[in-house]
Amino acid sequence: MTDLADKKCVPCEGGIPSFDKTEIHKYLKKVDGWDVKAEDGKTYYLVKEFKFKNFLESQNFVNKVGAIAEKEGHHPDIWFGWGYAKIKIFTHAIKGLHESDFVLAAKVDRIS
Repeated sequence: MTDLADKKCVPCEGGIPSFDKTEIHKYLKKVDGWDVKAEDGKTYYLVKEFKFKNFLESQNFVNKVGAIAEKEGHHPDIWFGWGYAKIKIFTHAIKGLHESDFVLAAKVDRIS
């Protein structure tokens, strides 16, 4: 099986269904330490918090995530500060999760 991090994010403009819980759990096993949460009880997203020794390490990590996101054309929500970064991933166009969200999560894990 191909490692998710080796795949390319596929741009989504809507018109496809988001993953159901079965698909989400199947893909969740392929990424490390990501949680699935639901906003309003139906919009699922991936989230993970990363810890660092200081602000500069957090900032460097976030810059690397930003470069990957731009290259992949798939942009997560990012919060960071002294010693931490939090990444939230979902496909806005379908208000949920699809394979590209897990691909991006796997790529982020490669740099952490």
